[in-house]
Amino acid sequence: MSRAATLVARAPVVIKLGGEVVGTAVGAAVAADVAALVAAGAGVMVVHGGGPQATALQQALGLEPRIVGGRRITDAATLDVMKMAVAGKVNVELCGQLAAAGARPVGLHGASSGAVRGVKRPPRVVSGGGPDPIDFGLVGDVTGFNRELLDLLTFAGYVPVVACLAATDDGQVLNVNADIVANQLASAVEASALVLVTSAPGVLREVADPSSRLRRLTVAEARAAIADGTVTGGMIPKLEESMAALADGRVGAIHIVGQVAAGELRRELAEPGAVGTALLP
Repeated sequence: MSRAATLVARAPVVIKLGGEVVGTAVGAAVAADVAALVAAGAGVMVVHGGGPQATALQQALGLEPRIVGGRRITDAATLDVMKMAVAGKVNVELCGQLAAAGARPVGLHGASSGAVRGVKRPPRVVSGGGPDPIDFGLVGDVTGFNRELLDLLTFAGYVPVVACLAATDDGQVLNVNADIVANQLASAVEASALVLVTSAPGVLREVADPSSRLRRLTVAEARAAIADGTVTGGMIPKLEESMAALADGRVGAIHIVGQVAAGELRRELAEPGAVGTALLP
């Protein structure tokens, strides 16, 4: 069986990295595991954010970041920041780490032949944002992906590295939460697993206590944790999007992991909950 045929026969793994781990030792460890997975015949797609880098650039430019319910309000100036920080600096640095580990990354964003397609999000009520609808500005909802492009790359052993920017049919670029992109991509490609790599070691009962990590979490338990305030900030949209991806039955498992060392991401895939939090239906 050819390498391409082997990859076609297997559901891919989708890995999402927060901007806070790109360029760090954790990013290098993830890159090493990505390279090992691809060498073993797995298809891997990577999605990344860049929140810390975008916030730092906004502040350097004299712009005040506005975050509501863990989501960034995006005006025209902020969108320019996202293009520079996420599709620029973060994407390049992550591709560099993957290449150094022996993988073959290809950097993409929404305007890359419609790799991520979207429409402008209408005002809506969000968890942690109060009772009134929030207009997030130039923020998008994902409507689809260029599967032909992503499959072409993945089946040939390349690693698509997708920045969290979508594009409309007329070329308008929109900021999208990276967890949304990752969860919807995982559903679209019927991924065997989605791994969310963050600064936290998983879902914690006590935010300041890493030993309070929940190894396995059902959807019902996740909803309860959001409702009673156990889960706050950026973990809220992360869990909400993950629950939606599980609901359609198209993703095998979802794993939330933190400061992993080389080999631990692959261990979590083999033993759900061994390293992070495994989210279950």
